Amino acid sequence: MSNSYAFKFKPSPALQLLKTGKTDVLDDYYETRLALFNLSILADYDQLVCLPALHHVDKYWYQIETTKKVIKQFGGRALLADEVGLGKTIEACMVCKEYFVRGMIKSLLILTPASLVSQWQQELSDKFDITTISTDERQEEPEIFWNQNDSIVASIHTAKHKAHRDYVTGREWDMVIVDEAHHLKNRNTLNWKLVNSIKKRFILMLTATPVQNSLVELFNLLTLLKPGLLKTEALFKKEYVSSKSARVPKNPEKLRQLMREVMVRNTRSLVDVQLPKRFASTITVQPSKAEQTLYQAISDYLRQYQDDRRLKLMRNTLLMRVGSSPKALADSLTHLEKRFKHKEIKPLIKKATAIQHVEKAKQLLALLKKSSQKTLVFVTHRETQAYLATCLSEAGIAFAEFRGDMSLTDKDEAIESFRELVPVLLTTEAGGEGRNIQFANVIINYDLPWNPMRIEQRIGRIHRIGQTQDVFIFNFCVKGSIEEYILRVLHDKINMFELVVGEIESILGNVDDSFDFSDTVMALWLKNQSQQALGTAFDTLASDLLKAKENYQETSELDEQIFGEDFEA
Repeated sequence: MSNSYAFKFKPSPALQLLKTGKTDVLDDYYETRLALFNLSILADYDQLVCLPALHHVDKYWYQIETTKKVIKQFGGRALLADEVGLGKTIEACMVCKEYFVRGMIKSLLILTPASLVSQWQQELSDKFDITTISTDERQEEPEIFWNQNDSIVASIHTAKHKAHRDYVTGREWDMVIVDEAHHLKNRNTLNWKLVNSIKKRFILMLTATPVQNSLVELFNLLTLLKPGLLKTEALFKKEYVSSKSARVPKNPEKLRQLMREVMVRNTRSLVDVQLPKRFASTITVQPSKAEQTLYQAISDYLRQYQDDRRLKLMRNTLLMRVGSSPKALADSLTHLEKRFKHKEIKPLIKKATAIQHVEKAKQLLALLKKSSQKTLVFVTHRETQAYLATCLSEAGIAFAEFRGDMSLTDKDEAIESFRELVPVLLTTEAGGEGRNIQFANVIINYDLPWNPMRIEQRIGRIHRIGQTQDVFIFNFCVKGSIEEYILRVLHDKINMFELVVGEIESILGNVDDSFDFSDTVMALWLKNQSQQALGTAFDTLASDLLKAKENYQETSELDEQIFGEDFEA
């Protein structure tokens, strides 16, 4: 019986290989076909394949468009120069995540000022699920550290050091990100020479102020991005720099057209970011006699052993904890006693455990009883949080708790309870990360981080796009404590709480790339003992920061004149 539907079957190349028994060739064939298939899917850069995985990131349209532009038009080599507060870090991390998801990068190096290392590491981990190791955590020898880790967040100050530099530049990196890139403005510096020497496929440079003193700085930055784009410095100056001033472009339109090939600069007016006002107040608490004695005893102990290098890592912790609560301090002292045989530790533990009621907590309760607003109370230490939870319960103030170690379900329930039922959220640093809590408009910093960027992170939980109410910030400190001096500098002298979120980072970046605020204030505290000496030392620090602030503001005005709003995503 004939079959009118018969056709000639032609076996596929894969089936033919299978019949011959050449399975190794078949494996190669399969991998090649799979790679081509994946390439066909991923070739369309108009769609970001990483977006479904970013559950803890507030993604705004201009950040998504910037990411697409960097990948599709700039080939992964770009200068991100958004105005402060618009999320250059988020954009850079999105580019990284997209490349990781597409399998286009395996190694990542982030170079940043020392004070921002932990912030970058946390941002990558919490929001983008990118695990890194930092130079702050390094325990191995430099050769092992740089060659056996593929995703590193490094202090540029460490990376350029002679003990590390050859290992940083001796290997190849798929992606390099340089934060506060204006530190690369001078080709004669070790910073510039380091980045220029690094073998890199993709590079992102982040700065809100591309030009600070001279347009030649722009030439130096762009030479790192795209060598040869601007030819030689002499030709660049002849073509683009006015003979009257090195800060004034000769052919501004031609320069802007050139810059459009490598730079994205989103502005607040472009993306229509209109944030409500924010108001900050300092609440200085008079400590009890026992609290005052304990604080002085801890300070004396740290000054006595300030040359003991073994104690160096604990100094900041101890002084921060005594400013937080005696219970938090007692916990650290108990652990310290196991490591050190200092005769002063046991009496310090006795003093700390004897204090049952804290004056700062009494002031907190009084403030909360007066308020009807949704309020976040930030604490740093778990022992302090537990103590305050007891105080709030005994005072009859309804509250929810949020901690980093809670399950996802418990965290969701805490935020929902805060939204719908209770006026107070007692929270650690993790509070509200990646969540919409702009329904709250009051922040209380019960204990104050010494890192200004961490203070800004707290404020940024609610003073952000989507906030419709004015934001109120209350900073608690104990009279005579290091936190009081810190607030005099940040609040009274440089008006940090009136700045746009992100500006303090740029101001501190104008001091020095190795400047660390918390280490600096601790050194001043240990070195100076009398009120007069401390006042003079912290006034000098404030003057230095004011100069940095003025330089930043002048630079911002200059960059606005040069670039305007012609470089948006």
